[in-house]
Amino acid sequence: MISIIQRVSEAKVTVKGIDIGLINQGIMALVAVEKTDGKAQADRLLERILNYRIFADTDDKMNLSLRDIQGGLLIVPQFTLAADTRKGNRPSFTSAAPPQMGRELFGYFAQQARLLYPDSQFGEFGTDMKVALVNDGPVTFTLRC
Repeated sequence: MISIIQRVSEAKVTVKGIDIGLINQGIMALVAVEKTDGKAQADRLLERILNYRIFADTDDKMNLSLRDIQGGLLIVPQFTLAADTRKGNRPSFTSAAPPQMGRELFGYFAQQARLLYPDSQFGEFGTDMKVALVNDGPVTFTLRC
């Protein structure tokens, strides 16, 4: 699985004009599922997101995790992260999971997030979403599991 995580001061995801996920300070995570992924990769990615130290401590060092600051978590399914962009001028999605597999594993990922981190909000798989955020820093990382 692949995720782009961004430290945000606020973020939201909107579907058909309705805000379906909204957080203040925390992490907005775009998440993609690849063909070779399973529950083990989903579990590992979630643990990394929750424990990745990207928030400043009292010495202004990135030493605190989302759990440490008790911030919000907004998880948005993002199919295009699985694109192979190494050749040509058009992305290839051969490594991306088929839609049903992606939906199921993202559903599992979201279920686990709700259990492990109650302050989680979500985008909607397979839907045209509008995502707005204020990237704090900017601070952005790519995580692969």
